Amino acid sequence: MRRVLLPHHISDDPAPAGGAIRDFAGRSMGTSWSVRLVAAPAEALDHLQYGLQQQLDAIVAEMSHWEADSDLGRFNRAEAGSWQALPPAFFDVLSFAMEVARDSGGAYDPCAGALVNLWGFGPYGRFDQPAFTPPSRDEIAVARTQLAAAGVRIEREGRKALQPGGAQLDLSAVAKGYGVDRLAYYLKTQGVGHYLVEVGGELRGAGVKPDGQPWWVALEEVPGTDAHESVPAPLVLALHGLAVATSGDYRRYFELDGRRYSHTIDPRSGMPIANNLASVTVVHGQCMAADAWSTALTVLGAEQGLALAERQGLAARFVARGADGGYTEHMTSHLRGMLDE
Repeated sequence: MRRVLLPHHISDDPAPAGGAIRDFAGRSMGTSWSVRLVAAPAEALDHLQYGLQQQLDAIVAEMSHWEADSDLGRFNRAEAGSWQALPPAFFDVLSFAMEVARDSGGAYDPCAGALVNLWGFGPYGRFDQPAFTPPSRDEIAVARTQLAAAGVRIEREGRKALQPGGAQLDLSAVAKGYGVDRLAYYLKTQGVGHYLVEVGGELRGAGVKPDGQPWWVALEEVPGTDAHESVPAPLVLALHGLAVATSGDYRRYFELDGRRYSHTIDPRSGMPIANNLASVTVVHGQCMAADAWSTALTVLGAEQGLALAERQGLAARFVARGADGGYTEHMTSHLRGMLDE
């Protein structure tokens, strides 16, 4: 039997009279995006396809570590000791990412791009290329030393960031979530108040469907869990004024000598995570926050992650692998308070 999560606050704003669902989709950030919205049947919305795509293209141009000519790419190559003026959106996302880094005790760090690249999860030297070999202890030690000494600083006046020399920003754990928020904001500027936005599996919803029902979404499950009896029942969420993001060790990884190496890197050790967490889901008003915090909590593990999520007032779900091959679930009190029981 499925369990149901309901938002704490529900708007009584109805969908447009006689409204119908309209769909838009495309590709960006190495993944797909989609938008479902409610509008009057005769309303002209063809311009939205271009407008939505343009929002995501702008994020890539500013924050992609895959594009050498992006603003982020230029920052990563900037001269040591130079202050770089950043576009407003890039500055805001970096500022938020650094706040999560601070509040998580470094479990998430937007300056850990060199470590991500070393482990083959960056734009070059990929783990899925024939010549790839995992980094040596010495290489990891050097990257950790550089990270500790990076000292990227930001100044709100002038929206500037200091490149101390060799710092490699990687905003991949927050950019998709920000992209979801950016599309939601764009729809609001276009007078659209009832929608479901998705970028690479991260989602945000507002309003209701034409039948008055909310946008129901299933929380992402760990692949293969349906083969085990000790698996909590699936959860569905009324995505009404909320966003949801999931981090999982099953998304990108490679195996070597019988060991799985996850794409989620612990900046504190320089190693891929090796705890028993299979996934962490965070429900939040902002998808950017849900995205970043799901990564940070995954790195921390079930015990420390749950404690920090409680202190931060986050609605989070942890799914951990057990020694018997089954799975256990842990929820924060804020998420548990959303259960319709």
